Amino acid sequence: MSRRCELTGVGPMIGHNVSHSNIKTKRRFLPALAPVTLQSDALGQTFKLRITNAALRTLDFKGGLDAFLVKAGDEQLSPRALKIKRQLKAKLAETAAAA
Repeated sequence: MSRRCELTGVGPMIGHNVSHSNIKTKRRFLPALAPVTLQSDALGQTFKLRITNAALRTLDFKGGLDAFLVKAGDEQLSPRALKIKRQLKAKLAETAAAA
């Protein structure tokens, strides 16, 4: 299981531990991932994703999972999130054609 956000693509960063004597040793800064269940209004389903706490705040700001996925770039999304995005676009196109 990779330590990568499924919506924003944020992963571990590399830095140094710096001792009092200024000796530097490598370390990893891991993202704060949280398993969350997100509701899609258009699809009427819930999805379990591992996302960062910052991405969760962004979802609230953008107006939910559907609004975030429509505007998100494909290169940063995980394969699971891309599948949800394809389903969402198909559903939105279907409702637009019916109207």
